[in-house]
Amino acid sequence: MTDSPLLIDRLTKSFQGGGRRVTALDGVSVSLAAGVVTGLIGPDGAGKTTLMRVVAGLLIADAGRVEVLGVDVAAEPLAVQSRIGYMPQRFGLYEDLSVRENLDLYADLQGVPAAARAERYQRLMEMTGLGDFMARLAGQLSGGMKQKLGLACTLVKPPRLLLLDEPTVGVDPVSRRELWSIVYRLVEEEGMSVLLSTAYLDEAERCAEVILMHQGRVIDQGPPRRFSEPLRGRAFQVSVPAEERRSRQAQLSRTPGVLDAVLQGDSIRVVLDREPPAETRRLAESSAWRSVEPRFEDGFVTLLNAGQERVEPPHVTLGSRFTGAAIEVEDLTRSFGDFVAVKRSSFTVQSGEVFGLLGANGAGKTTTFRMLCGLLPVSSGQVRVAGVDLRHAAAKARGRIGYMSQKFSLYANLSVRQNLDFFARAYGLRGRAAGARIRWALEAFELETFETTESGTLPLGYKQRLAMAAALMHEPDILFLDEPTSGVDPLARREFWGRINALAESGVTVLVTTHFMEEAEYCDRLAIMSAGEILALGTPMEIKARAATAEQPHPEMEDAFIALIQQRGSD
Repeated sequence: MTDSPLLIDRLTKSFQGGGRRVTALDGVSVSLAAGVVTGLIGPDGAGKTTLMRVVAGLLIADAGRVEVLGVDVAAEPLAVQSRIGYMPQRFGLYEDLSVRENLDLYADLQGVPAAARAERYQRLMEMTGLGDFMARLAGQLSGGMKQKLGLACTLVKPPRLLLLDEPTVGVDPVSRRELWSIVYRLVEEEGMSVLLSTAYLDEAERCAEVILMHQGRVIDQGPPRRFSEPLRGRAFQVSVPAEERRSRQAQLSRTPGVLDAVLQGDSIRVVLDREPPAETRRLAESSAWRSVEPRFEDGFVTLLNAGQERVEPPHVTLGSRFTGAAIEVEDLTRSFGDFVAVKRSSFTVQSGEVFGLLGANGAGKTTTFRMLCGLLPVSSGQVRVAGVDLRHAAAKARGRIGYMSQKFSLYANLSVRQNLDFFARAYGLRGRAAGARIRWALEAFELETFETTESGTLPLGYKQRLAMAAALMHEPDILFLDEPTSGVDPLARREFWGRINALAESGVTVLVTTHFMEEAEYCDRLAIMSAGEILALGTPMEIKARAATAEQPHPEMEDAFIALIQQRGSD
């Protein structure tokens, strides 16, 4: 008997599909420390979800042994399931049942005695802040509240081991921080052990330990500083003129000895190889380069790219572009009956600008986004997109824009080429023109090897590529991206933003909504919304400066976002 709540020894699991066999887990061996939060991270297809499902007794391994709380999972899966809590990515809430009815249902399934429920519910509602919503239907809760209810349902019977599979995907930063607060309280007050997979590398940095997986194997395991510390003295913040930051970032990413280069507000964050060429070392000694503390994300990217040849994705550029103010919004309002979702918003987006629209769940950003795309009528106010009055010529305006939704809007049973052909026709392309654009999309987004593959079977990163290619088939002047990287791994996000930066450099205007605060740093300007109103409008540096305090003079974007939202709530 061991003190570890989870022991995994040489675990192997494969799947057959699409005429080939895929090894999801390849000889995985790990152990979990008791009474702490352990992060499980890795790119798409690393095997994280498969590992959790095997641990929970929902999948049978091909080989190896898994012991949970001293019990062999393969021999006694029901015994294991009665002792653990497992919250998958798509937790099954019943949206036509109230919060209390959902809790009752899961209490029934987990055999919680009626006499023990009132005290447990009170504890969970106090933790999650849902006490005032017990009678509300789950379908009427915000995204963050649904996640908290899902966690509460998982915990109606207190488990000793809690498995959380990306519990914060698609959740705004305020709700993310609240969920983390709940998890830490469970660990500290109930002695629970937690295994949590996440696509947010800042979340991994908060864990006591991290397990890094790639292609079904464990690359390394240890505290976050184990991954970042080897990069001490090799991480830099490079100051550049604002108008040059995208071109300089692209240039630095191709510089010999540079392992990583990403936009960070008005500067570029650069990580160097252990022994960069002399010319790159001289660059790093200039006054524009400032040494900074390495972070977990630096170590993550470095490890996964180790030994691999740096291959830049083809730059995606389009033809001649619209110039001037690409989006003009004045006193934009949208009402649903007596409820005003968007209240007299005003802002302008210039051509070639990347503009971020941020806000907590229910802030009004999705409603604003849909009005700007012509998908939702405007109640009052003026909107011009690519020089066209959206209220009087919506169809003409839609012909100038591309739209990529969070769910990608692909046809799962159609192949990659069939999807591209469909979208080409939907945008009015025919014959040689359509064929040329399809060939462009396959090449520019490196989709040739998947041309005949059904899109529903693609890895998430490739679905994202296909969705973006589809949105660009008609060479739009403006590209609308609605949380385009939700659930996508950090490496795929980097590649995606490399393409966005190239588009912006070629003059395409980009309007993006996102819950990833590091992506907010990639934008030229931001609007932060709350309760239907714009709280702040400006560059990332200006937004962060507004939230600066004596105690926190240089806040991160997430800290600034939360401070502004909380300040609005206290007014």
